[in-house]
Amino acid sequence: MQNLDSTVIATALPTIARAFGAEPVHMNVALTAYMLSLAVFIPASGWVADRFGAKHVFRVAIVIFTIGSVLCGQSDSLGELVAARVFQGMGGAMMVPVGRLVLLRTVPKHELVAAMAWLSTPALLGPVLGPPIGGFIVDYFSWRTIFAINIPIGILGVVLVTLFVDDVREPVGNPFDWRGFLLSGTALASLMLGLETVGRDIFAAWVSWTAMGVGFAAGLLYGWHARRHAAPLIDFTLLRYRTFLVAAAGGTLFRIGIGAIPFLLPMMLQMAFGKSAAESGLITFASSLGALAMKPAATGALRWLGFRDTLLVNCVVSSVLLGMVAFFQPAWPMALIYVILLVGGFFRSLQFTAYNALAYADIPRPRMGFATGFYATVQQVSMTLGVSVAAASLTVTMAVAGVQEPRLSDFATAFLVVASLSLCSLSVSLLLPRDAGQDLSGHSRRG
Repeated sequence: MQNLDSTVIATALPTIARAFGAEPVHMNVALTAYMLSLAVFIPASGWVADRFGAKHVFRVAIVIFTIGSVLCGQSDSLGELVAARVFQGMGGAMMVPVGRLVLLRTVPKHELVAAMAWLSTPALLGPVLGPPIGGFIVDYFSWRTIFAINIPIGILGVVLVTLFVDDVREPVGNPFDWRGFLLSGTALASLMLGLETVGRDIFAAWVSWTAMGVGFAAGLLYGWHARRHAAPLIDFTLLRYRTFLVAAAGGTLFRIGIGAIPFLLPMMLQMAFGKSAAESGLITFASSLGALAMKPAATGALRWLGFRDTLLVNCVVSSVLLGMVAFFQPAWPMALIYVILLVGGFFRSLQFTAYNALAYADIPRPRMGFATGFYATVQQVSMTLGVSVAAASLTVTMAVAGVQEPRLSDFATAFLVVASLSLCSLSVSLLLPRDAGQDLSGHSRRG
């Protein structure tokens, strides 16, 4: 449901922009507002799940997310849509981390890679179905209908959680870190707001720079607070585990590049290629279909190469395939475009699966709650940065050229920028020893 929602709205952004009388390139705030809300509230997910129980938290999260979807469909302006997306993010912030926490506390380590791969397989149905469904609805119905899709899924989700999810929890030994929650939330929200709006004529320049200053100061204060708190909401001592550090830092760089795709690709296909929303959706979904096809192969790939070599080789292949999108032309055969997107989605998905399993390779069970909250926060921040970097790249190239709407060359530059950032994750993966995560991958046992 969460991934279906994100990909459906990405396909519909140009149409929603026309309905609101807004600039299409400014509509990325509808994506980043949701991801920003996730980043603010996800750190609390581990503590909340242990305090109130995974079953109860999961159900409430789905209800909040579904109500937020209804509010999105009733929005009459960009401001109302952003507010509804923030509310929706409060529910989404508890869904994925809590589900992952249930898995981490019930699955043996040697089965974790396969479990992580299969856990994300249903979630990948969202990106596969989202673009074509979103494009069809936008072209033949109202864009507001795309948010109604979540209502039956949300109802079904509540029923399934009630029937099948155990009330997994660990004893809570410390009170909730309210000061850390306020400081981390202020830091993340202010920094993202500043990065999202600076130089883009959305607010006065001083507002954007002030927001970034406030965010930086709040981040420093949180760092000071975390060093003195017995159980900080975002526990930086987890970075002492080499596997967690590489998954968090390398995954951030890699996801900045990948996070830009749902924003850039549908807009490029509609504005530069002249495709309809339905046509762009049918093209965009190829990337997610490739990701879905990879999941059964993840265990075998990691057993063959191990985590370190998989991350190194796959980073290069994925970044090159992402950079190739910059050279797409309307005259290219559609079959070639489909193949590049399909193969790119396959290798990007392998990288995500490796990072997601590696992050928890050495984390002790009592600290899993904090680790899932920390890692999920890093994931959402990096995806938010991906959209912001892509939008900023478009804005800069348009300003240099003196044009009001992005051209194909502007999209090409943006894709090359984000592909370069993904490639930078290669240097972080070099920090891993060759036997990293061998209990999960089985690589050394095969040797």
